[in-house]
Amino acid sequence: MTVSQNASLKNYNTFGIDAKASTLITVENLEDLKYVLKNNYAEELFILGGGSNMLLTQDIKATVLHIALKGIEIINETDEVVFVNANAGENWHEFVLYTLSNNWGGLENLSLIPGNVGTSPIQNIGAYGVELKDTFVSCNAINIQSLEIVHFTAEECEFDYRNSIFKNNEKGKYIITDVLFKLTKKDHKLLTNYGSIDEALKELQVTNPSIRDISNAVIKIRQQKLPDPKILGNSGSFFKNPVITTSEFEILKEKFPEMPHYIVGDDSVKIPAGWLIDKAGLKGYREGDAGVHKNQALVLVNYGEATGKEILNLAHKVQAEIMEKFNIHLEPEVNII
Repeated sequence: MTVSQNASLKNYNTFGIDAKASTLITVENLEDLKYVLKNNYAEELFILGGGSNMLLTQDIKATVLHIALKGIEIINETDEVVFVNANAGENWHEFVLYTLSNNWGGLENLSLIPGNVGTSPIQNIGAYGVELKDTFVSCNAINIQSLEIVHFTAEECEFDYRNSIFKNNEKGKYIITDVLFKLTKKDHKLLTNYGSIDEALKELQVTNPSIRDISNAVIKIRQQKLPDPKILGNSGSFFKNPVITTSEFEILKEKFPEMPHYIVGDDSVKIPAGWLIDKAGLKGYREGDAGVHKNQALVLVNYGEATGKEILNLAHKVQAEIMEKFNIHLEPEVNII
């Protein structure tokens, strides 16, 4: 356990916002985590994982508790599947690469998503037709008040599009300590027809793809579209892809017949938020050091010294433009602090 006073959080959030923490505590094991929780009031703690899904708009007066629990363990396996447990502080992409190195399938489409394993169930991370819930078995979480370790099944997590019980009824009550996944060892289910994966595979001259090939294709696509947070501060997709009713979509389709869409229910249509922002003429738009990325309009970026408030003001402008042009509300995917 390490403790720092008046610590900069610039290296602890992928936007690279130079907010300050009055106290920063990093814990690397469950015993230290329990000790900190026991000796601090819950309302005086700010829980920090990989810092990849948040926008800091102010300094943090509360004690910042950085979760850095490490470790990966095989819990059980058969000839067909493996149950692998990963602790909350494991980097998500490094964990995906670990599964691929063992030829375990299921997470390949989720390659290169920023953040840590522990925060992945909170918003049910997803990309290219795959969501965390597809391989999620369960997770353990510590109750911040009682220090009890509680086991959550997939059903109990109430997963939805970029959503879970940890963002709703149980928000702020638990810290996820580890996550259990069920992955395939053979006869992998390959999903290549979402987005431009098939096109990327052709460019890589792959005709009979493996899970590693799909991961490479996803990485290639993401690197072409998305900026590296280590070079250009960002939090990946800033907005959720909006879901509208079929009747609302039909009205928009008359005006914008080229509008891409995905049927996600009997009366639900998902529209790519990036397309909406691009169509509104905001791709590449910039206000000072806060901007909309030139290659992927869904990503807001920090060109250097932008404050969290400046990026938030830009997000509000994007929301207003999309509402005016399409009558669609864009909901932020990131947590605004």
